[in-house]
Amino acid sequence: MDLKLTLDGLAKSYPGRPVFSDLSAGVAGGRKLVVTGPNGSGKSTLIKIICGFIRPTRGTVLFDMDKTRLSRLDIRPHIGLVSPDLILYDELTALENLSFFAGVAGLQFARDTLTEKIDGIGLKGRGDDLVGSYSSGMKQRLKYCLALLREPCLLLLDEPTSNLDDAGKELVDAIIKSHPGIVVIATNESTELEYGDEIVRLG
Repeated sequence: MDLKLTLDGLAKSYPGRPVFSDLSAGVAGGRKLVVTGPNGSGKSTLIKIICGFIRPTRGTVLFDMDKTRLSRLDIRPHIGLVSPDLILYDELTALENLSFFAGVAGLQFARDTLTEKIDGIGLKGRGDDLVGSYSSGMKQRLKYCLALLREPCLLLLDEPTSNLDDAGKELVDAIIKSHPGIVVIATNESTELEYGDEIVRLG
C-alpha cells in the first residue's frame, strides 16, 4: 500500500502558550520524517496530532493511501506507535499484553506467533514474565513488538531509543532502516537526524 502523509499549516497552542505554528511537511511511502527540537518545543505534541489523540489549533493532517483520502478512523489500523506515553499493563505478562492489545484492534495471534515476535525483539524467554518485573529498556523493546504487530505502514516513534542499551539501539536502527512504509521520528538526539529524508525543526 502506498501511503502519503501531509502536514498542512499545523499550529497548536494552549491558553497563553503557543507550541508551534505554520508547520507543513510531506512524506510518502518508504521515506522518513524526523522532527527535532529542544524539550518543550512540541515534538510529542505533533506525534499525538498525527495519531489523532489531540486536535491541532489550526491546519490539517492528511492521509492518502493508493490515491484515496483516508479519515482518521480509516488510518488507525495502519499506525504503529512507540511513545513514553504508551502504557503497558504491569500486572499482565508480555504475552498477555500483546494478546490484549491485539484483541482491542480486532486481531488474533497464536501464542507461538507472539512468542516468536517477543523473541525477535530481544526478550527471548521472558514472554511469561509479568511486565512489572521488566526494566525500562525491556518495556521499550516490548513497545516496539506491540507497534509492529499489525505491520503498520505508518510507524510513529517518539524518543525511539529511550532507555535502551547499545544492543537495543542497534535493534531500533535496523527497524527504522528496514521499515517499508513511512517512519516519523521525534527526537532531540543529533545522531538520529541522519534518518530523515525530511527534517522539521521546532523551537
